Amino acid sequence: MSEYLDRIVENLKSIESEEAETIEKAICAVANTIKRDGLIFVFGCGHSHIPGLDAFYRAGGLANVSPMLDTDLMLHNGAAKSSRMEKMQGIAPEVFRRYVPTKNDMIFIFSASGKNRVPCEMGDAAKNAGVFSVGVSSSAYFERGGDLHNHVDLHIDCKIPYGDACIEVGEARMGGLSTSAACFILNTCLIGGAKKALADGVKPPVYISGNVDGGREHNIVLENLYLGRVKHL
Repeated sequence: MSEYLDRIVENLKSIESEEAETIEKAICAVANTIKRDGLIFVFGCGHSHIPGLDAFYRAGGLANVSPMLDTDLMLHNGAAKSSRMEKMQGIAPEVFRRYVPTKNDMIFIFSASGKNRVPCEMGDAAKNAGVFSVGVSSSAYFERGGDLHNHVDLHIDCKIPYGDACIEVGEARMGGLSTSAACFILNTCLIGGAKKALADGVKPPVYISGNVDGGREHNIVLENLYLGRVKHL
């Protein structure tokens, strides 16, 4: 096992064991959102938008997942610019408004440090609209300006170290843990929520691979249900 793999596994196991209670609450929120035919929004800036992409429109993914993909806050339209903009005030309410979340919906907000203005204000926007919010950030930043946990209804600690990178390479560090941690947390919540909804008699809307027999036909039915509701579909 490589050193980096060791650190990833160690991180994921600590999340599973130490955050079980909060993850279970998020699972219940996902199940309830599925049962009331709501949308599950996913938001993050920079690399923290990756979990939303990972869960969106894919084989084994919930069709009611709606990532909030604002170009100015993503890397492909100017990484340095997006890094500055995620610290600016007043952006999150406008992004939130464009996606029109309702009280039937919920939102996951990802920010490894929890320090930046936009994800914190996204939590505030959700609270003001009565949309249940789950924030995911690391407690390693709580005493270093991390504040997302104070702006959401439920907080899950992603347990990454201060600075994210975990492998010493000379005077530098490499090997970020935040993406694997975030995707693990989100998918655990979505899978658990789907199972719970099914146990309560509501079939979750799950895409299957378009490259297996019947996959395309199955997915078209789901697409037609969410076209016009999931913005990027």
